[in-house]
Order: sequence, then C-alpha cells, then structure tokens
Amino acid sequence: MAERRVSPGMPKLLQAVRDALHLPDLRRKILFTIGILVIFRLLAHIPLPGVNTEALHELFQRSQLLGMLDLFSGGAMRNLSIVAMGVYPYITATIVMQLLVPVIPRLQALSQEGEEGRRKLDQYTHWLTVPLAMLQGYGQLVWFSRPVSGITEPPISGIGLSGANLLPTFAMILCLAAGTMFLVWLGERITEHGIGNGISIIIFGGIVAALPANIGRSYLSTGAGGLIKMLILFLAITFFIVYFTEAYRRIPVQYSRQIFRGGRMYRQSGGTFLPIRVNSAGMIPLIFAMALMVFPGTVASWFANPPGQDPNLANYIQNLFSPDRGYWWFYWGLFFLLVIGFTFFYTMIIFQQQNIPDTLQKQGGFIPGIRPGKTTADYLNRVINRVTWGGAICLGLVAIMPVFARWIAGTPANVPATNLMILSSAGLLIVVGVVLDTMRQMEAQLLIRHYEGFLK
Repeated sequence: MAERRVSPGMPKLLQAVRDALHLPDLRRKILFTIGILVIFRLLAHIPLPGVNTEALHELFQRSQLLGMLDLFSGGAMRNLSIVAMGVYPYITATIVMQLLVPVIPRLQALSQEGEEGRRKLDQYTHWLTVPLAMLQGYGQLVWFSRPVSGITEPPISGIGLSGANLLPTFAMILCLAAGTMFLVWLGERITEHGIGNGISIIIFGGIVAALPANIGRSYLSTGAGGLIKMLILFLAITFFIVYFTEAYRRIPVQYSRQIFRGGRMYRQSGGTFLPIRVNSAGMIPLIFAMALMVFPGTVASWFANPPGQDPNLANYIQNLFSPDRGYWWFYWGLFFLLVIGFTFFYTMIIFQQQNIPDTLQKQGGFIPGIRPGKTTADYLNRVINRVTWGGAICLGLVAIMPVFARWIAGTPANVPATNLMILSSAGLLIVVGVVLDTMRQMEAQLLIRHYEGFLK
C-alpha cells in the first residue's frame, strides 16, 4: 500500500497533482500524453508544398465552414499542413457508424456482442475513415485552388486529376489521408498508454494551442476592458457547462438474484440507481447544427456578387445565413432551434443503442413500481424526454454564446463574432469535457493507490 504524503498548507488540487507526478507509472502516462501532443503540434507546422500562406489566412478569415473544420484540425488546416484535416474524417466516420447501427441489422447485432463486437465496429470505422479522408482531402485541395473573390491568388494551384497535375494531386491526397490516420493512431496510443481519451486529447491540444491568438484577436476587437468582460463571461459559461454536463437524474433500480444455501434457495436483492444525464448528446448536436447553418451561406458565396450584375438571390441567402450581417437574429434563432432539435434526435439514437430495458431484464433488474419490458421502456422514454429538455436548452444557450459576448462587449454588429470569442461554443464544450474526463481518470488512478483525489 502506498503511503500518502501530505504537505501542510498545500491546496487539495496541487497536492493531488504532486501525488500524481510522484507515482512512477502515472507520471509515465502523463509524460507520454504530453510527448504525443508535442509530436502533433510539430506536424501541424509542416505545410504541404506550394502553399500561398497569405492567401490562405485571408480565406480563413472569410469562410465560416473552414473555421469550423479548423477547430477539429487543431489549427493545422489554417497552415494547410500534412495533418490539415486533423481527426475530422474519423469523427465523421464515427458519427456515420452510430447512425447506421440502428438501421442495419448486422451492425446492430455486432453492437450487442460485447467487446468483440465493439472491436469489429471500430475496425469498420477505421476502414470508412480512409475513403472519407481521401474524398475530403481532394475537396479541400480543389477548394483552396479555385479563384476566390477578393483574393488575388488561390492558396494552392495545379490541382487536377488529369495531365501533369495528376501525380502531384494524388500525392497530396495520400499525404493528407495518411496524416489523418497517423493522428488517429497517435490518439489511440494515448488511450492505451496515456491519460484520457486520445482522440479528444488531440482535438483539445489544438484548441488550447490557438488560445493565445484568440485572446489577441479579442483584445484588438474589444480593448482591455472588453477582454476582461470576455474572460469573466467565459468563466461563467465554463461553470454553467460543467454544472449541466455533470447533472443527471437518478432512477432507482433493484436487482434480485437466487442463491442456494443448505439445499434451499434464497432470494437476495440489492439496490442501485441508473443515471440519466441531462446532456447525453455531448457536443454532437452543435456540430450537426453548425454544419447545417454554414452550408447554405458557403454554397451561396460561390454565386454571389456576379461581375457586372446586380446582387442576386445568392447574395440574399449569404446575408440571411451570416451571423454578422443584417439578418443576424435569424441566423442565431435558427441555430438555437436546430441545436435543440438535434439534441433530442441524437439522445434518442444513443438511448436506442444502449437498449437499457432489455439489459435490465436480462440482468434481473427492475425499476420499483414499473413492470419490466415495454412498460419500463415507455417510462424511461418519458424520463429522458423531460430531462433532455433541460440539456437541449442549456446547449442551445451555449451555442448562441457569441450574441451574449457582443452584447456584453458593446461591439457593433459588423464586428465578426469570431473576433470576440476566446473559444467557440463547440471548442469550450470540448475543452471542458476533456478536462473533466481526464481528471476522472487521474482521480481513479490516485484512489486505486490509496491517494486522496481532487474531485468530490
């Protein structure tokens, strides 16, 4: 048994960090995770050949879609590095697999086969990531090579699938796909040998690395007083996110079992509870809603401002789906409603995949006063629907955080909301979720070794 070392006067959190670094195996896990993050950040600064960095940075200032994708690449896409796509194709493949499991009977059967079935589904997810990464890589190269209004030169040139451009284009596509798969492999190594969920840690590292630039951009847009208000706002929102992320409703569950003793059969029962989280969907509804909101404006930007002609329908759609133009109230209102809708949609998918009523019945568990089977499923559906309303509204409020930021900072509507945000809504949810998950794992490691943790 490890002897716990206590330093008088040291706060509990600092004491727990000191205990974690004192344990050789836990210290090795922490250093391994930090080492992987250093490798990721080095790769993020190795650009593809032939990149016009000035035109690329200007393009990112103009495109919401690229800004969203840059979030999951950890800033690597902004440099068009060899890991420019980050783990986004893997996240897309994971979401696609989660949506296909309830629809395809074969995948649904695999999800119910325990650890072996989950490994098979993970293998299918990896296979799906490769073509998605190649398709997305080619799409990004085509996007960066097309002439864009207001930019004198495209970020890269010579992209094509015929003639002299075929081999360079194919090499760049393979490089981007290989970079994504290498990041997925690094993330899995963190999960296996380090601390926390590896994929989330990779995304977390990129978001945190962009913090200094975001703070500087916020300072230039709002000044020192506005920056202080933004920091206070983000601390308050962080507390709000932690509160509703950790909130759940306890549903009492009783388990009964039969044992034989002395030739007689006895029935024993024990009680526990089933936690129903207020926010079971995480940040996925934000991603769905954000992708749906930026798509019309991105497509309209290709046809807007025709040379020598008056503004057309594309200009109107671009203004309608812009967070910083005349119809900003429509954008943020629709964004809020989409987040609520996708929260219910994704929560129901997760609940169906877990198949809690059947699992309880197979394990001899039941909810007191509720019949097993369909009655239990109907009861849990009602509870989840009521609880999800709280999580959906909270997630919707976090999604429209830039509106509150502009109101508090007192900046005009023509100042881009991205210039005010130290972290985006999805970025803040990722950071809080990764920190909480990592702290839980460190807490468990410390308690196993009879050290005092830092979570209550």
